[in-house]
Amino acid sequence: MAQFFNQAFSWLRRLFPVEYSYPALDIRLPGNRSLHLVGSIHMGTQDMQPLPAALLRRLQKADALIVEADISGTESPFSMSGEFPPLAERLTESEYLHVERLCEELGVSMWTLNPLPAWQVALMLQATQAQRLGLRGDYGIDYQLLQSAKQQNTRVIELEGPQEQFELLQQLPDGGRALLEDTLTHWHTNARLLQTMISWWLDAKPGLATEQLPNTFSNDLYDVLMNQRNVRWKKQLSELPPGNYVVAVGALHLYGEGNLPELLKG
Repeated sequence: MAQFFNQAFSWLRRLFPVEYSYPALDIRLPGNRSLHLVGSIHMGTQDMQPLPAALLRRLQKADALIVEADISGTESPFSMSGEFPPLAERLTESEYLHVERLCEELGVSMWTLNPLPAWQVALMLQATQAQRLGLRGDYGIDYQLLQSAKQQNTRVIELEGPQEQFELLQQLPDGGRALLEDTLTHWHTNARLLQTMISWWLDAKPGLATEQLPNTFSNDLYDVLMNQRNVRWKKQLSELPPGNYVVAVGALHLYGEGNLPELLKG
């Protein structure tokens, strides 16, 4: 674990230049393609609105905004009802009691979660945790960028799209139980991680050189949700036509083993 933290330190120091007041870096690819790679947070606080003026200027000059998925619409592919056995039959007793306790703390109905796949239970708990910390989807970085891009008629390119993300989660083994297990194990760590990433957007100079970011995914889950997606995104970004692009992806994709910037530079 100590080695992971040391590697994160090294990557973060190289990633984000001091001239930006938000987590971002510039990457030039062969073929006259310029990427302004932004570490997005999908939910944010009111203080994170409006976006930094420097970022909005970059967007105005961009040929396109590239995001993981266009989340500016009202429909969500995740709003599905499951046909799974009750959670008590799918989780260990300690896991079930942990979920039950979190539901009581967060005001979430266990009856609502019972028939859902484990990955969706995890995402609902995570989203409610973020809301309790004062975060809202309307203040998320990618959401704000999408709104600005559409106001100025800037083209939007999706790396995946909501439906592809939904299908990825559906394909997780055992209904995505590993994601729920990680959510329960790292519950308090996830809260601190959210607060750290928020500080990157609120501080005048992101203090990334001194941050220690833990890995809250198991190895197999990290490979599916981070490594494999980074590899696919690297290929897509490398095939862009010449131009200037603002690329907003989750901040966690910008550090750690197999991170997107290192793949692009390689």
